[in-house]
Amino acid sequence: MMYRSIPLTALALAALTLVSCRKEKEETVNNGYMAAIDQSLAENFFNDMLKQADQVASDNGLRGALDGCIESITIDTTSMPYTILIDFGDVNCTGQDGLERRGAIAVSFTGPYRAIGTVITLQPQGYYVNDHLIQGTKTVTNLGDDSDGNTHFSITVDGTVTAPDASWTSSHQAQRVRTWIAGEASLTPFDDVYLITGSGSGVDRQGRSYSLQIIDAVRVEIGCPWAVAGTLSITPQDLSTRYVDLGNGSCDATFTVTVNGFTFTVG
Repeated sequence: MMYRSIPLTALALAALTLVSCRKEKEETVNNGYMAAIDQSLAENFFNDMLKQADQVASDNGLRGALDGCIESITIDTTSMPYTILIDFGDVNCTGQDGLERRGAIAVSFTGPYRAIGTVITLQPQGYYVNDHLIQGTKTVTNLGDDSDGNTHFSITVDGTVTAPDASWTSSHQAQRVRTWIAGEASLTPFDDVYLITGSGSGVDRQGRSYSLQIIDAVRVEIGCPWAVAGTLSITPQDLSTRYVDLGNGSCDATFTVTVNGFTFTVG
């Protein structure tokens, strides 16, 4: 058997090429923003569930089906905890906010929304938003007035979002404080504004775990399906921290992600 000699320069060039390709791949992964996208989707979908409950119910009972996409609202106050089932039907319907929904949201509550100590639990049932399957539990506890006299709530979330084609599932856990800063004195929910602080974690669609910290409070307006302002940091496992800017108050689905000096616009 004969062996051909390979010039050292060729070996060096091949090694350099392999290192260069590996470095480019590592930089692509490290500069990616999939965790930020999946976290933002989950955040908006689970915030939206509470918005739907806010719009349907008041302390005195039902507000009525404010969105024509709601097929039926069933309320049971015969025993504690009270329950409401918000049913959007089996076929996608585009709501006033432009989002398509189908399925139902089950809500249980131990007292009036404004009462200290009231616990509200939301659980989706075959519930889809823009064909994403939403599963899990969101719990809201009224903590009463904060030091500024604003009603605030403890929020916990443990849920998943599955792609329309079922090709991926991401998980989302959150521990938040939700402070009611505007609209509390009016009867309509559409002028309600909340500031959200806290932390969270999850696993993105690629199977990479991440942790999250809200830096500047996230602003949520009931009249908008998306968070309109706020900044947060997301740190995927073994990767650099991503910094997410949700905007300056405009109601749109656009946000920016900055990582390693590079800024990407999403939306």
